[in-house]
Parts: sequence; structure tokens; C-alpha cells
Amino acid sequence: MARTRGAKSMRVEEFLVSPEDRPGWVRASERTPEVGQQVYCAGGSGEVVSVHGRTGDGSRLLQIRLQDDNARPFFAAASNVLVDPHA
Repeated sequence: MARTRGAKSMRVEEFLVSPEDRPGWVRASERTPEVGQQVYCAGGSGEVVSVHGRTGDGSRLLQIRLQDDNARPFFAAASNVLVDPHA
């Protein structure tokens, strides 16, 4: 049986996005995306499903669906999501 990497074995840095990941894009905490807008998060490219209240860091809570049809939607703080400022 193959072993999988659990969340405990992953480093925090693997869950963080950086503006260098998508040059020219800004954090979604600076420009809140709309439902249906494409974003980039720690899981890759995705689409905003819904926008909710504030997180502990003051940014909005976003529900994101990755482009992978098998991936379930999940929540992320807008401060850890990138958005195209021109979209």
C-alpha cells in the first residue's frame, strides 16, 4: 500500500501564495473578487464560488472551486489568494 503525505508532514510554506506566483496579480484582500472570478490559491487556479465575512486577519473568507473536477470546494482567506487586478 502506498503512503500518502498527510497534512502534518507538509510545511506551512506549501500552503502560502506569493505575488511572485502570478506576476501582476494582487492579494484578494486588496481587491475582493466576485463570484465566478478566476483566482490563484495554494491549491492552484480556481473560481470563486462564494464570498463570506471576515477572517481573523481581517480579509474576506472565499469559497473556491479548483479547476480539477474531482476537487471539492474549500475555504481560503482572501489574504492567501491572488486575483488579476484587471479582471
